[in-house]
Amino acid sequence: MDWETESRYVISIAARLVGIEPHTLRYYERLGLIQPERSSGNIRLYSEDDIDRLRYIKALMSDCGVNLAGVEVAMRLMQRMKDMQRQMEEMEREIKKIALAEMEEVMEDIIEDVEWKEV
Repeated sequence: MDWETESRYVISIAARLVGIEPHTLRYYERLGLIQPERSSGNIRLYSEDDIDRLRYIKALMSDCGVNLAGVEVAMRLMQRMKDMQRQMEEMEREIKKIALAEMEEVMEDIIEDVEWKEV
């Protein structure tokens, strides 16, 4: 598990880090804007990624004047963009593998032709 996704902050600390009230974090969770991990004792644990997400939500609302409905739309769009970026990167890797395999095949054919002509 990497340090950005590792859950480490309880709700009071997360709220203090972001500068909002704990009840606001619970409300955001009910809306589905954030999904903190839960400990075995059912305590909410927030990761660095969660904190960053909360800071982004707060900035959208306070700095940009976006309401919660707008935040939900923006977050869904961001997730779709991340998913599409990941898919594009996967396709690029596959294309590179295919191109490399084809280049190797062409090189083998060229070498074979040269060897045949030398005989």
